[in-house]
Amino acid sequence: MDQMGGSQVDQSKDVGKTERVVGRVRAMVQDGTLRAGDALPSTRALAVELGVARGTVVAAYEQLDGEGWIRTRQGAAARVSEGVPTGGQRPDGTGAAAAATAPGAAPGSAPGSAPSPGPGSGSGAGTGVGAGSMPGTAILDCRPGIPAVTAIAGKDWRAAWRAAADAPLRNALSDPLGRPDLRAGIAAQLGLSRGFAPDVARVLVVGGTSEALSLVVEGLRNHLGRAPRIAVEDPGYRSGRRAMTSAGAVLVGVPVDEDGLDVDALASAGPVDAVVLTPTHQYPLGSVMPVARRHRLLEWAAGTGTAVVEDDYDSEFRHRGAPVPALAALDTSGVVLHVGGFSKTLDPRLRCGYVVLPAGAVPDAVVAARSARGPVVAEPVQVALAHLLRSGALRRHLGRVRRDYTHRRERIAARLGGVPGLEARALNGGLHAVVTWSGPATARAVVARTAAAGVLVSALEEYEVAPGSAPPGVVLGYGALTLPQLDRALDALLGALGVG
Repeated sequence: MDQMGGSQVDQSKDVGKTERVVGRVRAMVQDGTLRAGDALPSTRALAVELGVARGTVVAAYEQLDGEGWIRTRQGAAARVSEGVPTGGQRPDGTGAAAAATAPGAAPGSAPGSAPSPGPGSGSGAGTGVGAGSMPGTAILDCRPGIPAVTAIAGKDWRAAWRAAADAPLRNALSDPLGRPDLRAGIAAQLGLSRGFAPDVARVLVVGGTSEALSLVVEGLRNHLGRAPRIAVEDPGYRSGRRAMTSAGAVLVGVPVDEDGLDVDALASAGPVDAVVLTPTHQYPLGSVMPVARRHRLLEWAAGTGTAVVEDDYDSEFRHRGAPVPALAALDTSGVVLHVGGFSKTLDPRLRCGYVVLPAGAVPDAVVAARSARGPVVAEPVQVALAHLLRSGALRRHLGRVRRDYTHRRERIAARLGGVPGLEARALNGGLHAVVTWSGPATARAVVARTAAAGVLVSALEEYEVAPGSAPPGVVLGYGALTLPQLDRALDALLGALGVG
């Protein structure tokens, strides 16, 4: 790999040294000097060759990894990603000399072009061609809900499942509350990341957020002897609403504003038995509930005897601003049931989450409902997750994907931030963006036109409880996309809005 050295990186102050290294690697991929699968020099060796600090090369490799040009793995050489256009040809057939080489340019991207799907496609990128889509164009599924499943280090993933395979076989049923080692790992992780360390005995393993909400409804129904009235955010989590309705709840929509759930509107909505909300990153609009409003909510709940169900679905991914403590960390009255899971951090197909319960009659009824249903998460899955938590593999994975998601968030902000009439929301955290606009275009029309270009997004109105509670807009998930795929999705969306 001597061709990467040759001359030292330009030390001029007007262009960052990190960007110079990034630009050099990009150019070598685009002109075919580096091809898919080629190993790059170690950060130490390349720093010596280029006459820069090792930290400069480390930062450059991290940026290139986040943009999808290379893949880095702990203890292994960084390599050029599979699927990156190389050999002097771009996806549209033009030469590499025409490719954009400005800082942040994505593989195969250029002004005015719609890049083809790039390297490292996640689960969100399909391969079929849908009705009305452009012939020969792979479908990009940008509907929210899919994280970067393939980003976890392969050795860590395999080690977790080896641990599951090596676990002793038992002539016994699983504990319906969950394996003690997994529950202990969850409690420890919450102590590190969310500001409260619950008693392991108060942690229940569940089959994802929807099952957690269904259990809460069942527990309330058994405790009250009637259908519970539950307040939900409007717009809000539609799968959760379906799960609660199926379990027998009567739902009451409560509006949200720039600070999350409107507590005054909640207090005016009439008696409710519980309120379900996403205070750390309101789903889908993305607002963060300030600490003062959190205290108001908790005081109201304690005074009215209302259970508060905190859906902490993506708190691990905070891209801007200081982390906000979980509601459960502020709760001194024992009213908060804290719900979390592994769908956004690892893989939604694991179907595993947890509920942290306070003491009290309602939580005890939830435990009884869990025991009556029996275990729902396969024990090998629980063993594997416990290993990922205990070994530190999950923390390492989260550190890696946070960086990748931040790159994608920055790309959306850069592409949409200056477009008149558009607003990109929900970018302070999480794995999705909400794009709203002024003008006559309906969300359904924009979704249809975007689908015709081979990109699937969701209409914001699909999340409404009361019709008209959300502005015209779409929800775009970016967790599983590479930057080239994200650029293609944004091109399709801007074209559907007539501003591309």
